[in-house]
Amino acid sequence: MPDYPAVYKSQNDHRQYQYRVLSNQLRVLLVEDMQSNQAAASMAVSVGHFDDPAERPGMAHFLEHMLFLGTDKYPDSGEYHAYINQHGGNNNAWTGTEQTNFFYSINADALEGSLDRFSQFFIAPKFDLELVDRERHAIESEFSLKLKDDIRRVYQVQKESVNPKHPFSKFSVGNLATLAGKQAAIRDELLAFYRQHYSANIMTLCVVAPRSIAELEAIVTQYFSTIENRNVSKHYPNEALLNKEQQQKHIKIVPLKDQKRVSICFALPEIDQFYKRKPLTFISHLLGNESPGSLLSYLKLQGLANNLSAGGGVNGYNFKDYSISIQLTDKGYIELDEVVTCVFEYIELIKQQGVSAWRYQERASLLDTAFRYQEQIKTLDLASHLSINMHHYDIEDIIYGDYRMDEMHEDETMQLLSMMSVSNMRLMTVAKESQVDKQAAWYDTPYQVTSLQPHQLDKWSAITTRHALKLPEKNPFIVANPQARSDKSNTDVPKIVAEGEGYRIWHKKDDEFNVPKGHLYLSLDSDQASSTPRQAALTRLYVEMLIDYLTEPTYQAEVAGLNYNIYPHQGGITLHLTGFTGNQEKLLTLIINKARERNFTEQRFNMIKKQILRSWNNVAQAKPISQLFTSLTVTLQKRSFEPARMAEELAELTLSDLHNHVSAFYKKVYLEGLVYGDWLEQETQQLGKRLKHLLSLVTKPSAESSRELVNLDKRGSLLREKSIAHQDSAIIVYYQSRAATPERMALFSLLNHTMSSTFFHELRTKQQLGYMVGTGYLPLNRHPGIIFYVQSPTTGPRQLLEAIDEFIADFNYAVMQITNEQWESTKQGMISQIMENDTNLKTRSQRYWVSLGNRDYQFNQRETVVAEVMKLTRADLIKFMVAHMRSRDCDRLVLFSCGEQHHSQASLRSDNMIVDLKAFKQQANKFQF
Repeated sequence: MPDYPAVYKSQNDHRQYQYRVLSNQLRVLLVEDMQSNQAAASMAVSVGHFDDPAERPGMAHFLEHMLFLGTDKYPDSGEYHAYINQHGGNNNAWTGTEQTNFFYSINADALEGSLDRFSQFFIAPKFDLELVDRERHAIESEFSLKLKDDIRRVYQVQKESVNPKHPFSKFSVGNLATLAGKQAAIRDELLAFYRQHYSANIMTLCVVAPRSIAELEAIVTQYFSTIENRNVSKHYPNEALLNKEQQQKHIKIVPLKDQKRVSICFALPEIDQFYKRKPLTFISHLLGNESPGSLLSYLKLQGLANNLSAGGGVNGYNFKDYSISIQLTDKGYIELDEVVTCVFEYIELIKQQGVSAWRYQERASLLDTAFRYQEQIKTLDLASHLSINMHHYDIEDIIYGDYRMDEMHEDETMQLLSMMSVSNMRLMTVAKESQVDKQAAWYDTPYQVTSLQPHQLDKWSAITTRHALKLPEKNPFIVANPQARSDKSNTDVPKIVAEGEGYRIWHKKDDEFNVPKGHLYLSLDSDQASSTPRQAALTRLYVEMLIDYLTEPTYQAEVAGLNYNIYPHQGGITLHLTGFTGNQEKLLTLIINKARERNFTEQRFNMIKKQILRSWNNVAQAKPISQLFTSLTVTLQKRSFEPARMAEELAELTLSDLHNHVSAFYKKVYLEGLVYGDWLEQETQQLGKRLKHLLSLVTKPSAESSRELVNLDKRGSLLREKSIAHQDSAIIVYYQSRAATPERMALFSLLNHTMSSTFFHELRTKQQLGYMVGTGYLPLNRHPGIIFYVQSPTTGPRQLLEAIDEFIADFNYAVMQITNEQWESTKQGMISQIMENDTNLKTRSQRYWVSLGNRDYQFNQRETVVAEVMKLTRADLIKFMVAHMRSRDCDRLVLFSCGEQHHSQASLRSDNMIVDLKAFKQQANKFQF
């Protein structure tokens, strides 16, 4: 066997990696991970929608769908999905431009059975003639789902505005129109496409499991060596993405959501060749900077922009469409030429002063530190990511390639900067006010393409850099060589290290993940936070104003790997700090001091208010199922309100209202904190003292805010209709537990786990009711619940509810038919999911923080729930369903919207409708938490 280079890995990575090439030229990465109780596999195939036949757009995507629906060895179309689900796993796939990726995770003890099934996709798929029609309807549902998605709608305009001979111009998703024809003819084309394109020599497989490399090699060789090698070689057209006639254009697009943004795009060569030096990462680092004097800082100061990102854009085998994307204010949209001028001035500034070794080294050392203290990710994400990387990086760089920045080649960097020029540019604006003259195919996006005006080109070519624009200073937050401390923790779970009236701080020193990082969670509860829609709107406004106010002073800290997030919750606000511990307290001090200043200006107030209003009003354009999910919590949680209702309040608010609210918010607060990671106990105690002192300056102590949840007991089948402008109908059916006990948590979790695969297969695959179909375990304010949801392009809400009710009624029989062995395996699968090992510091900290939110002060809810799962029998499940889910008037909440296409179908009506939400929530009995 050839001696392949070793895969270079982080010092912090306990896994072992081995690269192999099987006899059929399938490239394989074997990953031994003895700390995981899950296994995962991912196959990346060098086939994507660029390979679609001209007359069959969507063929690669259609093939991806069909591969899941049975093989010669395992012919049942739902068998693979059921096997993965039964053994505690997840699976999915996607089709991109040049690749298709299939991946799944599963309990480690089911690895061989899963690999046997998975490998058959690529050896002997069945392509069942009976399923062709069904699955192209699934493709149609997926297409229909995104008809009102602005990202997809804009993407289609991009496709129509490039060189039509380039494969990027193809329609990628497919639908009933592109996949039309007799089932047998389509199946023949599908088979021909599969045989022409799917070949072992253009596939990469990654398998991660708690098995030795030798065992993994034997298993993989056994199951994957028989994939046929057809010696496929890839040849995409030697056509430029953009020819001269597509350059120097202004593409104007009308979105559905209210937004204003511009993308300044430059045509660059393909980027894989640069991965060892990452010159574009370096350029984007400077362009996207948000420190004082940066491009964004200047545009904000002038009232022209709210946000900026550099480096995005599509890329592929011979192109990178490099994009600088800016979220504009109303003024910025009017003065677009000035915004573009500023961008070219900043590019000029980088050319003159930015291409220096110390700046490059600063960015490179940050990536190097991130690599050295790389935190583990879930097996599923790792397998998928590495199988893709195998197509882009040298063997030794399969992991390191994402972080590698060897040295700056000044000529290379300057050459790329020189391509960010007026002659090589396109402008794309997305705004409701756009003047348009055509519609994009498939998504009907209104747009127009015009040539940029000579006076604009002249202005942007004659650049002199204004003094207000500055490159970033040296970063004071970078810790040269951070080290994790070796002190051991004296406790298995977090413990209280500082406590007094109105505050409590928990702490645990990490001694498992060995990274010099910490997670600080600080939650402030206030009775004034969200008792009314007005208060909730003001709290959200305060959070957004604070984040905006902190952007510049904290930007360098974020670059140095010190991140923070501030977000509102039912009872107040939470601050979450993450990153390297060396300067974490410095950042916390800065945030607290700035938060106390509250020097909010009228200009920023008006802009942020407008942004939030736009965001809340745009909720009406979201997918129906997404809107129903929002409405579910709003209907049931006392301190949760519809975005449109909060928008009504926000529209009237002034800056002085905000200042009054902030003062009222801080009058009486309760602080709960968690410090976890490379923090010592005495450091946390000192932090607790400082926080106590700070609180005493601004507030009086308070008790924790209560979280109230509507109690559905004895309410029967409650219906609430949402009016949503969309062609699809959608429905959510929610059943609530009466008690928040481990026994009920176990029952509802297991019920969901047992049902989910069958529900998906029955309603989506067999009945073809829609693309978004599923069940979910949904605890609200600790109370377990289970939901069933469907978004359907074909069927109205009444029939959807009937289909869900019929499924629930029939499911008892399915449970009765499960063998004892299958039942125990199903339970074990769910137990493995619940007890899945924490892969990194972040996952562990989140689990601890959720435990505190649930008042699980022993941090053992997982274990108590698992103990209850062990006791549950099939009879328990059946008994519960018969008593609480089988009748049409059982206690539950049904949320639904009727699609524009379904008004002629029988409507869903009842005497038990929620018409006045405010009155319903006020009068309802509630669980206190």
